[in-house]
Amino acid sequence: MGNLNGGAMLITDITVNNLVKTLENKGYAIKRKGAYALNLVGIRTDDPTPNIFNDFFCIFYKTETDVHFHVFPCTTDPGLYYLKEPVNIDGTAILKPGQYNDAWQLGEHRGKYKALAQSKPVTVYRDNNRDDNFDLIDTSVQEGLFGINIHKASSWTQSKQIDKWSAGCQVIANPFDFGILIAVIEKSLDVWKQNAFTYTLIEEKDFLAV
Repeated sequence: MGNLNGGAMLITDITVNNLVKTLENKGYAIKRKGAYALNLVGIRTDDPTPNIFNDFFCIFYKTETDVHFHVFPCTTDPGLYYLKEPVNIDGTAILKPGQYNDAWQLGEHRGKYKALAQSKPVTVYRDNNRDDNFDLIDTSVQEGLFGINIHKASSWTQSKQIDKWSAGCQVIANPFDFGILIAVIEKSLDVWKQNAFTYTLIEEKDFLAV
């Protein structure tokens, strides 16, 4: 797919092996046993450019015979609109890197379509100075249920700008890619009968250290 977003990190840089090594180095749990035991991982790149889909959403899992691996362009950051116009009085939410166990379930995004809806508390930074930059300050963190969903942008085409697509959610740029995610989620749910999914957010600097 190449570098669709102008950042230094390319989709082709990411393999299942170096992603697994990164997670292991961070001490994060990896689901290895059983078909459709899903690992959902976001990579926040070092590219500071606001309002573009310059991050990556990764899925890896086993079936009875193979290891499957997908990488999609996404954003792990809010769009420029909500950086300047926070919906929360404390500031715009930016998900803090970490592993959030069973914190999402298959539900709906704003009652419109199937998505992964936040179901347990997560930790966010609050950026409240209304400029173009992401302020990831440890003194501004909050933990709670904030509606940090994992969803798509446009329903019909790959989005180039975030704009209002994210006020802190993890948003996949291409609706076809998002369809793959939901199909895999539904298959996992059918196999495991557990509507609880773990999402791990890492940073490019951690990834490149492997």
